[in-house]
Amino acid sequence: MQIRIVAVGRVREAFLRSGIEEYRKRLGPFAKVEIVEVREEPIRDGDPAAERERVLRREGEAILKALAPGHVIVTDIAGEMFSSEELARYIERLRVGGDSSVTFVIGGSLGVSREVRERADLLLSFGPVTLPHQLFRLVLIEQIYRAFTILNGLPYHK
Repeated sequence: MQIRIVAVGRVREAFLRSGIEEYRKRLGPFAKVEIVEVREEPIRDGDPAAERERVLRREGEAILKALAPGHVIVTDIAGEMFSSEELARYIERLRVGGDSSVTFVIGGSLGVSREVRERADLLLSFGPVTLPHQLFRLVLIEQIYRAFTILNGLPYHK
C-alpha cells in the first residue's frame, strides 16, 4: 500500500522529525510512506478575514497539487472520529477494495480550504483538541502505524 502524508509547513523540532522518521521506518514492511510538505503561507494574529481566506486558498491550491491519485483523508476537527481499531478497519476496507494509494492531509494553522474538504473522501477528526500541526504529524503517523499493527496482529496495540 502507498501512504502519502501531505502537510502544510515544515517540522522544525529535531525530536519531532526523529519520531516521525522512526514511525516511517516501522511502517516499511506494511506500506511505502511518502511525506510531502507544502509551503506554509505567513499569517499574523489580527490579519483581516480576506487575508486569512487568501492564505487558506493558496495553501489549499498547493495541497490539491500534491495529492496522489487514490483515496484522500483530510484531518479536520469537524470530521468523523475513529478509534484506533476503527481506523485500522477503514484502511483494511480500502486495501481489500483495491485502493492501493491513500493520502492523508494535514492543514496549516487555519485548517484547510473548502476545496480541499470537498476533495476529501473522508474528513477524519482526532477529537476537539488543538495540536500544533508539526506535533500532529507525529500523532498521525503513529496512528497509521498502530492501524497496521492491529491489522497484522502485532503486539504494539494494547
